[in-house]
Amino acid sequence: MPRGRGGRGGGYGPKKNYKGQRRHFTDADELKQQQERDKKQQEWRRQQGIESDEEEEEEPKATAKSQGAPGELPPSDSDSEDDSEDEGDKKAKGVEHLIEIENPNRTGARQLKKVTELNTTGKTQLSRREREELEKQQAKARYQQLHMEGKTDEARADLARLAIIRKQREDAAKKREEERKAAEEAKGSKS
Repeated sequence: MPRGRGGRGGGYGPKKNYKGQRRHFTDADELKQQQERDKKQQEWRRQQGIESDEEEEEEPKATAKSQGAPGELPPSDSDSEDDSEDEGDKKAKGVEHLIEIENPNRTGARQLKKVTELNTTGKTQLSRREREELEKQQAKARYQQLHMEGKTDEARADLARLAIIRKQREDAAKKREEERKAAEEAKGSKS
């Protein structure tokens, strides 16, 4: 049986070529429906209080980027004077200005912030793991404090056990003392 034919198995030889097959494009209605579903899901998560760190980071980016007409390039980070001069000089190529393009892969450039512009005064958001670790440490410290004060069930049980042991030791010490005195009296009466 020959290996590597049709890209099915074996791992040797050429893989299957997909170049002659049909292409699949998502239409605008499908994209809008998907965006609506995502918005509804985010609303539900906000109501439930289940919002991940990734979504929190994406929202400011989405609001910060400026929405231009479809097909236009996003504005660069340079001065606004340079942008206004460049827009007047540019000419649309071919029929580019006549066709509206809704390409989901074409997104605006990220708005980069300098280190000095970052908001350092705000409270830093902890990740779920860090938050859980911090809560765990606080709970442990609270438990230790209550344990030291003797307010926990375990501390009460320990104190009761210690009281019983002390009582047994005192009884044993008294018994030994009595036996020692009895032994001394017996020695004293024999001599």
